[in-house]
Amino acid sequence: MTREEIKNNGDDMMIDDPKPKIENEFNVHYLRIYYGNLFPYSDIYKWLSYGHDGKHPGCDEYYFGRREFSFTLENDVYLRYKSFKNASAMEAAIKSNFPYKIDIGAVYSVDPDKRHAYAHSGTNLFTPVERELVFDIDITDYDDVRYCCSGADVCSKCWPLMTVAIKVIDTSLREDFGFKHILWVFSGRRGVHCWVCDAKARRLTNEQRSAVAEYFRVYKGNENNAKKVDLMGHSLHPFLARSYVDFLKNFFEGELQATQSIFSSKEKYEKILGMITDEDIQADLRGRWENSSRSSLSEEATSLLRWEQLKKTLQSKRNKALSLRTCIEEIVFTFTYPRIDLEVSKQMNHLLKAPFCVHPKTGRVCVPIDPNNCDEFDPLAVPTLSQLIEEINSGGVSMDVDDDSDRSLLGKSIKFFRSSFLEPLLKSCKEEIESSYKTKIEKSKDTFNW
Repeated sequence: MTREEIKNNGDDMMIDDPKPKIENEFNVHYLRIYYGNLFPYSDIYKWLSYGHDGKHPGCDEYYFGRREFSFTLENDVYLRYKSFKNASAMEAAIKSNFPYKIDIGAVYSVDPDKRHAYAHSGTNLFTPVERELVFDIDITDYDDVRYCCSGADVCSKCWPLMTVAIKVIDTSLREDFGFKHILWVFSGRRGVHCWVCDAKARRLTNEQRSAVAEYFRVYKGNENNAKKVDLMGHSLHPFLARSYVDFLKNFFEGELQATQSIFSSKEKYEKILGMITDEDIQADLRGRWENSSRSSLSEEATSLLRWEQLKKTLQSKRNKALSLRTCIEEIVFTFTYPRIDLEVSKQMNHLLKAPFCVHPKTGRVCVPIDPNNCDEFDPLAVPTLSQLIEEINSGGVSMDVDDDSDRSLLGKSIKFFRSSFLEPLLKSCKEEIESSYKTKIEKSKDTFNW
């Protein structure tokens, strides 16, 4: 079906065959139906309006209209600086274009769609003024420490690396920075996105965003460096110490060893020996491990045994050199610490994929992840377009997006988004708008009395 044929069928297009054969996870026909019936337009609008819904005299009625959206269409047609006056306009544009990807950008000083009108004004009026603090973590950046998959592939053995990343970053954002309104979203294929939506986060300058991003930086080297983590000093920073004790150490010695067996072969353990700066210690451990290469132990047992040998050796030599004092922790951090694309977080005008989009490679919906129960999240169980269409065809659920019943494939995710993220966020936003409005009124009274 061509794009023109789909458009001519109207926004309320239904499936001709009540139970068609579902063959592919992603195609434009399914995408059209998804955007026509299942995408939560109202929720996205409420989120990105942050309480500026026109119902309060203190609202900024033009706030949502200054938000940038970007559409990626079929054949990689890219449309940037799109903006919409309200939810209806946004919905109409998405249904008309059925984009393969929707990206969300910053709130600008003027309507992005009308930016050219200000281009020759002599002043830089078109500039980003507000944007969520965002983080992007991709499993492909862990390819040097996972042995089950590579590239865009992901499985139950390596996905826990993403789970640990969520725990570490979410805990720090809440405890170290005091943020409360944090949304974690599955990227649809191989990673996770984080949206920090507190007012103070949205108003951070680029310099402040860079400072927050650098707070999380641990990796200093590149792919040519054997040692990529240098923790320095006699003790860990409190944030790093908490992350190590609460999350990283147990994950490294438990689940990671069980699934990746990172000491089980010469190819694997040589990578770890290269992180030890003392050549005598390297030679000692290498000799012991090479001589035990024919052990009858399983790969997991062998890996655990060698880890214990390495720890015992390093602990006995800690006072030999400053670089050995945190060597154990550096190895753990190398394998388990979140690998954030820090550049995504530093600039206010960076785009990030919208929640509830559909990934064109997998057909999976970009659903929210509950950070309090992220161990239970399975990326391979996330509903796909074909499954959603099949569910509609079966007549088992309503096509009304407001039906967030747990029994529907997408209902549980929409319900979580509304109850755990959107409702508390909007409550906070409306309180801020009311407080700001009262302050403004009081100031005007004071001026009048004077």
